[in-house]
Amino acid sequence: MNPYWQETGALTRRWFRRLLRERMTLIFGLFQPMLWLLLFGSSFKNATNPLAFGTGNYFAFMTAGVVVMTVLNSGLAGGVDLIFDRETGFLDRLLASPIARSSIIVSRFLFVSALSALQILIILGTALLLHVVPATGLAGIGAILLVGVLLGVGLTALSLGLAFKISSHSGFFSLIGFITLPLIFISSALVSVETMPVWLKAVALLNPMTWTINAVRSLILHGWLWTQLVIVIGALIAFDIGCVTLSSRILRRAVG
Repeated sequence: MNPYWQETGALTRRWFRRLLRERMTLIFGLFQPMLWLLLFGSSFKNATNPLAFGTGNYFAFMTAGVVVMTVLNSGLAGGVDLIFDRETGFLDRLLASPIARSSIIVSRFLFVSALSALQILIILGTALLLHVVPATGLAGIGAILLVGVLLGVGLTALSLGLAFKISSHSGFFSLIGFITLPLIFISSALVSVETMPVWLKAVALLNPMTWTINAVRSLILHGWLWTQLVIVIGALIAFDIGCVTLSSRILRRAVG
């Protein structure tokens, strides 16, 4: 095997082993999205107008929002462990060792992407128990995973850049907490954009989460809307390229 991929594989296994050792983090990280779907869905299902959401099943409407909310949280938290490694001095030892520095970053991408994909499958499995069956079938689940991973790549890149830019994990958590909730509430995660006030609708339409949620929601509720799906995938690829480029510059300056 190529030495680079051996290094990347070893570092990726390290992330998973660390997660497996932290039982509470593993349990809550994997199953928190399931609780979001159950609790939010149960709370709002009788307080919403089915005609405004295109379905009489609010769980079906909200599933897409929970999928993207989960990817958002996992992606933005992707740099946390690197901050802890930096604070303990382990990252310095990694950077001084004879390995490709990019393998550290790539291993983190692989770990976060795999974890996000597993969380998405748990959400869709929970939704299935609530009688939410994707209109696009198994192929649609694959498309949902693709969209989720593409969004996660850009968010993880931003998180890794922030991990090298912000000096402490407390500052990192404060910033991520400040960013996450506004992004969720100015998107179509919980309510339809059409039901929002005009000013909030204008802001929501600028939020990448809204377009991603709408694409996933169409795969669940309506079937294959190819034009919308292709546009969203193309936009996410452009988003990923921009985020990776920006983070790469930050990482080169920090490591250099």
